Amino acid sequence: MPMTFYYTPMSSATRVHWALEELGVPYDKVRMNLGEGQHKKPDYLKLNPNGKIPLLVVDGVAIFESLAQLLYLGETFGVDKGLFPKPGLERAEAFKWLAWVSVSVHDALVRIIKNGERVPEEERNPKAREAAIREAGELFAILDAHLAGRAYVLGDTFSIVDCASASFVPFAARLGIDTSPFKNIQAWSARCMGREALARAMQG
Repeated sequence: MPMTFYYTPMSSATRVHWALEELGVPYDKVRMNLGEGQHKKPDYLKLNPNGKIPLLVVDGVAIFESLAQLLYLGETFGVDKGLFPKPGLERAEAFKWLAWVSVSVHDALVRIIKNGERVPEEERNPKAREAAIREAGELFAILDAHLAGRAYVLGDTFSIVDCASASFVPFAARLGIDTSPFKNIQAWSARCMGREALARAMQG
């Protein structure tokens, strides 16, 4: 089952890259240069008409959206590797947190970016940015409370859900979100960030 992963370091591709390394499945990778517009070239747009990364191509089938890629990898390889729950309510719990971080948390972070220093000043809305930072803090408080008494999001065992979620913590801090009040998140993030599979993924 040949797999090709199209990615850019330090992007939303990191969590999928991390999951691939945790699973230890064979795959080829293609590093995309966004500055050169490789993600907008006709050949790439045939695979991903959104013109974004990451992209996972499996047996010629293009899977875009990092959440879809994580769900596919979890269901296909994760159960046997002990990194994803079997079908049932525990898997529903995994789906819940994967969707939560991919939709609610991601949306708040994107609104911070779109109203921050990365865009021209005339396009920024300071009030919208402040509201997004406040919302992100409220979301982090939810996760922090959930992690009380847990080593990882689903309990005592690391899973693909942690790949999907923990990668947002240092990114959020760089955006100006104060993560220091969230002691459970800090401890959990430190456990996750120390994993060898993430180090391999971060090598590019």
